Amino acid sequence: MTTELLWIMVLSAVPVLEQKAAIPLALSLGYSDVLVYFVTLIGAIIPAPFIMLFIPKVFEFLKRFDKLGRLVEWYEKSAMKRGKNIVKYELLGLLMFVAFPLPLTGVWTGSAVAAMLKLDFKKAFPTVILGAMICGLILMLVFKGAVSLFWIHG
Repeated sequence: MTTELLWIMVLSAVPVLEQKAAIPLALSLGYSDVLVYFVTLIGAIIPAPFIMLFIPKVFEFLKRFDKLGRLVEWYEKSAMKRGKNIVKYELLGLLMFVAFPLPLTGVWTGSAVAAMLKLDFKKAFPTVILGAMICGLILMLVFKGAVSLFWIHG
């Protein structure tokens, strides 16, 4: 794996950016569709088990500090508000939340909400992986379609 691909994998693991930034970048650099899909998928899902298993304890620790505690409480409220369908539909809601590439949705927030709701890890983690797979496919199709549209008509 080249250093450039490694950085693309890292980019796909960054909160907020995730696959939404990594896929267009990697495709624009000329990497093959299959390689881009799998490199960004792996990068996106690497943080998920750590978030699901450890974020509640990390948040609990950070709440001991005034300013950090307020930031954590804001994030929890914000994530739960965005993840209201996860609350309502549990695993199906989690799948949709991770799968659809909208701002402030994805693996990081989906995994955090799953942890806050105490969803069963053995069910939630595969759901997050499936959501990331679907998200990657959607992004590939949208980006490839947009590029071909501009290439043909531009």
